[in-house]
Amino acid sequence: MKFGIVTFPGSNCDHDSYHVVKHVLGHEACFLWHKQEDFSGVDCVVLPGGFSYGDYLRCGAIARFSPIMDAVVRFANSGGYVVGICNGFQVLTEAGLLPGALLQNRDLKFICEDTTLLVANGHTPWTVLCPETIMAPIAHHEGCYFADDDTLGRLEGEGRVVFRYASRAGEEAAEANPNGAVNNIAGIINERGNVLGMMPHPERNGDTELGDGSGAWVFRSIIHSFEAQA
Repeated sequence: MKFGIVTFPGSNCDHDSYHVVKHVLGHEACFLWHKQEDFSGVDCVVLPGGFSYGDYLRCGAIARFSPIMDAVVRFANSGGYVVGICNGFQVLTEAGLLPGALLQNRDLKFICEDTTLLVANGHTPWTVLCPETIMAPIAHHEGCYFADDDTLGRLEGEGRVVFRYASRAGEEAAEANPNGAVNNIAGIINERGNVLGMMPHPERNGDTELGDGSGAWVFRSIIHSFEAQA
């Protein structure tokens, strides 16, 4: 499987994703420059974390208009796998590929810490191999997921909430929610299931030299799902 990792001005987690895919999991990876108007030969697009375009105007709002994003939208709409992590999640909501918005954290502070994620739906292409919980760091100021009641009802009813913030014991709890996200939501998918957005960074815990390595299961899951279709 080949991953294409988009690099915007201000991206800082693109090389982390490359390392996990290429050096930990042994699959192909390449960088996609934000000024590219098209790409080919890629099976999964990664929109990485960072501060695209300095987060000016609004997080992800300028990146959404990068030349490459038209190609990313076409790729996603044709069924291609796309994952947006942290800033990448913000870009996906701005581009209309995922519903809702990422607001300022509840305490209006930048948060950088490890989180435990409960896998709320283990039957998606992104979670099929995941254990019940994984560990993934967060590093954001605008990570509070919000959506209106109708949207939340659809997300919950259709099983599109795939990750929730949880206690170390793997239980949903208000005190385990670091940023005030509604329903402890840490990650969601689109209706088709081929687009994932998540605020925590699985790629930053995809190597056992950096932690327990459980973040790699998100990437292993999508590789497994892709190969099962071949």
